[in-house]
Amino acid sequence: MRSATLRVLLWRRALDPHVGRWSLPGGRLRPDEDVETSIRRQLAEKVDVRQLKHVEQLAVFSAPDRVPGPRVVATAFLGLVPSDVDPEVPEDTEWHEIDALPRTAFDHREIVLGARDRLRSKLSYTNIGFALAPTEFTVSALREIYSAALGYKVSATNLQRVLSRRGLLVPTGHTSPPGRAGGRPAALFSFPGAGIQVTDPFAVFRPPPKRR
Repeated sequence: MRSATLRVLLWRRALDPHVGRWSLPGGRLRPDEDVETSIRRQLAEKVDVRQLKHVEQLAVFSAPDRVPGPRVVATAFLGLVPSDVDPEVPEDTEWHEIDALPRTAFDHREIVLGARDRLRSKLSYTNIGFALAPTEFTVSALREIYSAALGYKVSATNLQRVLSRRGLLVPTGHTSPPGRAGGRPAALFSFPGAGIQVTDPFAVFRPPPKRR
């Protein structure tokens, strides 16, 4: 997530099939590594991304015709990078807004949208926001992150109330530097811990009702 938009890292294919189209980074699992180790290795080697804060299995994609030629079954994973991280990437790799995806290879658009929906769902009932936020953040900045991920504007007051009730906002005792207009410095918060937890199994974030 950058610039108040949810983005995905894609690289342009240099070989057939689907040469020139954008695709998700991926590769084969080595005999001596588990899946998460493989994911982190391949992202580091292929697109120089080393700051993943959360990784989880998304789904298995096994349609017989998902790729031309011999059948290939793919296991997709959701990996999240904090919003304040802007890794250098190779020339053939770019961050793309999920709401404005370019033409993708194979079924990668379906995979990306499935990952977006998984993230939106988990923002409601887990603490997965820790994987998108900087180490310290203001409530206003966190609202921008949640709004970008959920696809609609979130109330900072409501977000603070909900996350505080769940024990997910820890005051750091620090404040952010004042802006150009001056004013009172905003308090900085952090998430407790860095592991995924179910915080409210029945909670659902919903967009505000449309005005008539």
